[in-house]
Amino acid sequence: MSIELVVFDMAGTTVKDKNYVGVAFQNAMDNYGYPIAIENINPIMGYEKPVAIKMMLEKHEPEKQKITAALIDSIHTEFVDSMIKFYETSDDIVPLPNVEETFLKLREAGIKIALDTGFSRNIADVIMDRLGWADKVDFLVASDEVENGRPFPDMIEKIKAALEIKSSEVIAKVGDTEVDINEGINSGCKYVIGITTGAFTRDELIPYNPTHIIDDISDVINIIMPQTVTTQQD
Repeated sequence: MSIELVVFDMAGTTVKDKNYVGVAFQNAMDNYGYPIAIENINPIMGYEKPVAIKMMLEKHEPEKQKITAALIDSIHTEFVDSMIKFYETSDDIVPLPNVEETFLKLREAGIKIALDTGFSRNIADVIMDRLGWADKVDFLVASDEVENGRPFPDMIEKIKAALEIKSSEVIAKVGDTEVDINEGINSGCKYVIGITTGAFTRDELIPYNPTHIIDDISDVINIIMPQTVTTQQD
C-alpha cells in the first residue's frame, strides 16, 4: 500500500527547538519546589505535558498525597504561559531545515500532512500562526484534544477520522522521541520514523525499534516514495 498520510511531531521534528521546551518545563517544576536536572526532563518531553508533570512529581515528591490534580494543573499552567510567551515573541521560532520543502513534495504527490503534539492546543496554535502553516498542513491535533496523549494512538485515530484515512497501513509517523515511536507502533503505522533533530540521539532511538532513523527530514521522501527518487536519478 502506498502512503497516503504522514503524521509529524512539532518541536524537535518540524520546529526548531534548542531545548526551549525542556527548559520551560524545568523552570515550571522548579518554581513549585521541584528542581530537576534537564537530562532527566528531556526524555519525557514527547508526553502530554500534564502526564509528564505527574511522572516527575511521582519521582520527586515523597509525600504522595501532595500530588494532586490542582498541583499538576498549576505547574502546567505556568509551563503553558511560558511557552506561549516564548512562541509569540521569539525570533527563534522557525522550521527545521528542509521541513517546508518536504511538506511541499509530499502534497505535490497527493500525500496528506498532519501534525500531532504533546503541547496543548493553545501552544500549538501560536506556533502554527507564527510559521504560517495553516495552508501547508491538512490537520493538527494537540494532546488536550483527545482522551489519551502519546504513546496512545488517540491522536492518530482522530487524524484518520478527520482526513478519512481508513487504515494505519497507509500512514507514516515521524518524531524525535520515544513516545513518537511508540505512538506510531501502537497505531499500526506502516513506517515509524525516528529523527535525530530533537530530543533523542540515534543511539537513544534505536532501542524503541523504529522502522527507520533519519538525520534530515527530507529523507522521509526517500523512504515513502523511493520510486520518485529513482526516477529523478534516472
